[in-house]
Amino acid sequence: MTLSRETHELARRLFDHEAAADDSSAPTDSVAGRVCEKLRRPLSAIVGVANYRSLLSRALTLAKMEAPTLGAVQVTTDGSLEGLREIPAQADENHTGEEGVVLIAQLLGLFLAFLGEALTLQLVSEVSPHLEVIRKSGLPIPCEEILQEAAQLNKVGDRLESLACQHPLVEDALMSISANIRNTATTMEILALIRSDSAGPAKALPAHSRRSFGQNLR
Repeated sequence: MTLSRETHELARRLFDHEAAADDSSAPTDSVAGRVCEKLRRPLSAIVGVANYRSLLSRALTLAKMEAPTLGAVQVTTDGSLEGLREIPAQADENHTGEEGVVLIAQLLGLFLAFLGEALTLQLVSEVSPHLEVIRKSGLPIPCEEILQEAAQLNKVGDRLESLACQHPLVEDALMSISANIRNTATTMEILALIRSDSAGPAKALPAHSRRSFGQNLR
């Protein structure tokens, strides 16, 4: 998964901010774990523990390709990370904690892909309120219009599923298209849950949206 320079920079800022905020003698290789833990709590409340765990597992798999020293790190059943403290110390001090930054960047990249920029940056702002996060667009989100469009997409999904039952030869293709459309609708519903006032708290996804979100991760 190719990440933008901005995503890497945000991951580095989150890592450095967390490291600077820690007054203990904890090793830097646990900083990434603390960042992920802070992101886990609010996002699990929105998409559910299982879906967050799927996101983190996928991010870890991608990060291991870039940073093989993450090989021993595992995702636990509750969506936490274990094994970060066992990562060998970097010989070059300038690269200390780089594996953690890679992991955070991959996780943020998945957030952006599945949740969109607005919700991702809101979550970052909530877990690191003193870290300045700038949105590419300062325009408010028209929640009502987004929900209307999402409803229309769900209707399209319904019609495609009905057609799939009537045309067995193309059933799999139509069901796949329907699933993709429903996932787009779910993403739009997520965005609509964000208040125009960015200071408003993120709300939990409806149960049907959680299921759709989780199915798309698989």
